[in-house]
Amino acid sequence: MTLPACPLPAAPPGGPGAATCAKMRVERLSFFYPGGQAALRDVTLDVPANRILGLVGPASSGKSTLLRCLNRMADLIAGARREGRILLDGADIHAGGLDAVDIRRRVGMVFDTPVPLPRSIYENVAYGQRLKGERDRGRLDAIVESALKAAILWDEVKDRLGTSALRLSGGQQQRLCIARTIALDPEVILLDEPCSGLDPISTLKVEEALAELKARYSIVLVTNNTKQAARVSDEVGFFLMGELVEYGEARQIFTVPRDKRTDDYISGRFG
Repeated sequence: MTLPACPLPAAPPGGPGAATCAKMRVERLSFFYPGGQAALRDVTLDVPANRILGLVGPASSGKSTLLRCLNRMADLIAGARREGRILLDGADIHAGGLDAVDIRRRVGMVFDTPVPLPRSIYENVAYGQRLKGERDRGRLDAIVESALKAAILWDEVKDRLGTSALRLSGGQQQRLCIARTIALDPEVILLDEPCSGLDPISTLKVEEALAELKARYSIVLVTNNTKQAARVSDEVGFFLMGELVEYGEARQIFTVPRDKRTDDYISGRFG
């Protein structure tokens, strides 16, 4: 499945082409860790605009490595090597003149274990904007409120924004980390097993947030929970040993997979 590249700027949510164009495109991407170990082999796929792309597969199949390539965090691995291209709105993210820090703002990352800063709830969300030089309290207030509402956390914390973020539950901390990413106004949100350590109720809250967020952002979700991928994903890619085995609409992947390896994995025969 190949999608046309999104226009510049990207189509607005609900506008023409909003759910039918590629916000990012991965073209024949291979990635080698120091020593020559291949984590990804010749991967080609699209990240659709305003959709959730779920990446599934057993551990060490290359899913998390792909996320780190999408926002250039993989650049920080000394001695690693990359082949192929990654496009954001049709532009190569590794092209000369593009700032890796800006790419990481535009393509934000939420990790599996929430790591709130040892600061207040408010300052956790405002932190990135303060680093950018924002000092206007009214604007910061609006950004914090908007981000917490988008992460479905505002109603739970609006009366205690000055308390330590470390006092939040694990599920609330994860949604706080999502809000912290949103506050930097990204275009794409990457999530690496964001519910791996959460209870079912907290997991449901995160999934509810993702379902609403895709109206504004393109989302890539790595999960080892195939049921979660089936619940929230619009498209799914199945990875095995660094290879993209199958990629398509979630309904097709989970009902009539074309590759036997995909069928074996989602049926629980391995993984």
